[in-house]
Amino acid sequence: MTAKSLLLVAALLVGVSAGVCAGAQTPTGAGVTVTFREWKLPTPGSHPHDPLAAADGSIWYTGQMASTLGRIDPRTDAITEFHTKTPDSGPHGLVADSNGNIWFTANFKAYIGKLDPRTGAITEYRLPDPNATDPHTPAFDRSGTLWFTVLAADMVGRLDPETGKVTLLHVPTPHAAPYGIAMNAQGIPYFAEFGINKLASIDPTTLTIREYVLPDRASRPRRIAIAGDGAIWFSDYARGDLGRLDPKTGEVQEWPSPGGADSGPYGIAIAKGDVWYSESGVNPNTLVRFSPATGKFQVWKIPSGGGVVRNMMATPDGNLVLACSGVNQVDLVEVH
Repeated sequence: MTAKSLLLVAALLVGVSAGVCAGAQTPTGAGVTVTFREWKLPTPGSHPHDPLAAADGSIWYTGQMASTLGRIDPRTDAITEFHTKTPDSGPHGLVADSNGNIWFTANFKAYIGKLDPRTGAITEYRLPDPNATDPHTPAFDRSGTLWFTVLAADMVGRLDPETGKVTLLHVPTPHAAPYGIAMNAQGIPYFAEFGINKLASIDPTTLTIREYVLPDRASRPRRIAIAGDGAIWFSDYARGDLGRLDPKTGEVQEWPSPGGADSGPYGIAIAKGDVWYSESGVNPNTLVRFSPATGKFQVWKIPSGGGVVRNMMATPDGNLVLACSGVNQVDLVEVH
């Protein structure tokens, strides 16, 4: 298959729309306003799952149900889509390496994929255990090693891009459902165990997994973000809380999300020193800002409704990109 056949380039005015909408500030909190820029994706029903803010200013996304990866150029509104080599791969998590390659987890076909956006070529790295069927969220460490979670198999994995070797590890607690993963400044992977009330870390040298128990048995941490001070912030999807773990002491702090116990906090990121996350259980979905310095929240309704914002990411300049799954849209949130 040629690189050309892998590309679907959407013209600016055909099947693509970009909009700008000012976000309204709520009475609580102060100091920031936001502007939403929204792009409708060219393939209907793509179900964008994860966004990626690339170093060159572009925005990438996984079109899980269309088995595509997409690139948005915010300067021109042009959208380019790349089809996976294996049909119905269900691309899910998304991350870039230092060379500009785009890596993804093939959630439906049990492999890790690498896309070279210069040629459209995709390399597939199959998972070696037949039980590891659903690779979930990926993250690179400082050495360029790729780490990822495998939800249903209760595993976490490591992939060496130089050799292609994949190592899989079982987590200590059964039915833990490893979910969101992130790296701290020292290159240690931390991940959420969505099936239980625990977070966990991996020693990258010994591959020892350490679990951190959250105080409420009903907690179900879904995604995590790591602040500059090393604190692990997590979205407690089941209880409607925002949480903070100090991994040095094990201390956990929690704050009720403004949308209430059923607000379903989900995608989460750190931008400009603040914690940002989505409330997926309210309609329309909301974007929430929490200031650790003041303990105050701000809330904005997502103009498109969100359709469940499953993940978000901070851009290099402190803005945010969101994948709005149910409305087939990707947003750039500019923070002022």
